[in-house]
Amino acid sequence: MTSTESLYKSYRKPLFSLAYRMLGSVMDAEDIVQEAFIAYNQVPNREEIQNVRAFLYKIVTNRCLDLLRSSVKKRELYVGPWLPEPLVGLCNQEEDPSDIYLQHESISTAYLLLLQQLNAVERAIFLLREIFHYSYDEIAEMVGKTSANCRQIFHRAQRSIHFDPDQIPSITVAEGLVNDFVTSLTQGNKDRLLELLSDNVVLYADGGGKVRAGLIPVAGAHQVAGLLQNLLRMYSGKFDMTYIMVNGMPGLQLTLDSGLRYVYSFEFFEGHIHEIYIVANPDKLKHIQ
Repeated sequence: MTSTESLYKSYRKPLFSLAYRMLGSVMDAEDIVQEAFIAYNQVPNREEIQNVRAFLYKIVTNRCLDLLRSSVKKRELYVGPWLPEPLVGLCNQEEDPSDIYLQHESISTAYLLLLQQLNAVERAIFLLREIFHYSYDEIAEMVGKTSANCRQIFHRAQRSIHFDPDQIPSITVAEGLVNDFVTSLTQGNKDRLLELLSDNVVLYADGGGKVRAGLIPVAGAHQVAGLLQNLLRMYSGKFDMTYIMVNGMPGLQLTLDSGLRYVYSFEFFEGHIHEIYIVANPDKLKHIQ
């Protein structure tokens, strides 16, 4: 029988990546993965488990479903736009095959928000098939539905997730756009800033009612550029900025003198910044050192 320590090394990352995509929460995902291995350790006859990988995925999937069902009301009462907790520090580590489950395309903020359009069961079925390549029979056993029903749900979910990974630029190109964005903003070059932003750019700020942040998205290149320039003037000399990786792509962290932090991530489209996501809710940044 394979040791729990060995299983943890093999499956921690893919199980975390499933839970994170399901929940949009780094901290909850980490807790659920830990709980899954504790539950596995407590099984009296572990040697009788024929497929340990599927067993662990089933535990994580069902814990995620339970948490999502219990938090529906909390989400409905959330103040302002909801954004996933940023996954910071991840880069494209091709030398580690296990990181295939953390490919930057499918953990981008934009992709995670697309997944929020699906209900909890649809999301589980879609991810188990699309990212983790489980058969419909295996998925059916995990979520308690028939294989035919899982197939139907997957195809319906697939039609509603309009995501083209080819539109995501390389990390090098994205770094150049973010650097240019920061330079234009800090130097007050509004013309260049407008060139970098798509005409239909949207800025989302998630303060969760805990810190000052816009309660509705800001749309349009001129409106977003004006807002960012006003914020820069308001906090001039009162913040430090760091370039970081956020959800597998280049992003920013701003730390105010007061200690408040703002984590920026971006979606790019046809060589422009198409969406800007700002997470300021301190509850969603506790995991970031």
